[in-house]
Amino acid sequence: MSLDQKFEAAETAVKALTKRPTDEELLELYALYKQATIGDCDTPKPGIFDLKGKAKWEAWKGKKGNSKEAAKEAYIKHVGELMEKYK
Repeated sequence: MSLDQKFEAAETAVKALTKRPTDEELLELYALYKQATIGDCDTPKPGIFDLKGKAKWEAWKGKKGNSKEAAKEAYIKHVGELMEKYK
């Protein structure tokens, strides 16, 4: 199974969680997904009143410099941990 196939399988698996992960776990999942699919953050920082958008932007910005492949591997690992914890 290639890295891309494992990544796609993890994308599907995470949607089957029966319980909601913590906000921190979800932010990590979001940041890794964005880094894996787009690369370094390429959007302007959200406004001061967009707290959710700002948290997501900061999480993604924190992954700057990681390769897409490294982010995919980290995403797959993180999804595996969530599956054990929340399924």
